[in-house]
Amino acid sequence: MTWQPHITVATLVEDNGRFLMVEELKGGRAVLNQPAGHLDPHETLTEAAVRETLEETGWDVEATGIVGIYLYTAPSNGVTYQRVCFTAKALKHHPDYQLDEGIIRARWLTRDELMALRDSWRSELIIRCIDDYLAGQRHSLELIRPSL
Repeated sequence: MTWQPHITVATLVEDNGRFLMVEELKGGRAVLNQPAGHLDPHETLTEAAVRETLEETGWDVEATGIVGIYLYTAPSNGVTYQRVCFTAKALKHHPDYQLDEGIIRARWLTRDELMALRDSWRSELIIRCIDDYLAGQRHSLELIRPSL
């Protein structure tokens, strides 16, 4: 068996204590996640984060930093994900943007509201990224080096 981690990105967009979240269908139920997804061929991690945020929320964002790099093995399927979590600034909302299949809607939620909805989290990475962000974990985008 070949073990292959999945490279993913997520974006934390904060506005006055509220975080841009995605409500999506996973396994037949509605779950909450940061805007997140897989790296596509020939794109940078930063480009992937900006693209995924638009596709899942209808928001144009500008990546401003990195909260952290996380390794997570999903208990539901045993798949290991390496997530690079970015911070970003909301630039413009496109309310009529056709969101990705499976996306129900974008929501702005406070940390307390998220804690009350814990049973709806897609994974524990949601709160870990937010708590790291709130603790001041911010790294320069220069942490990510372009390919040669």
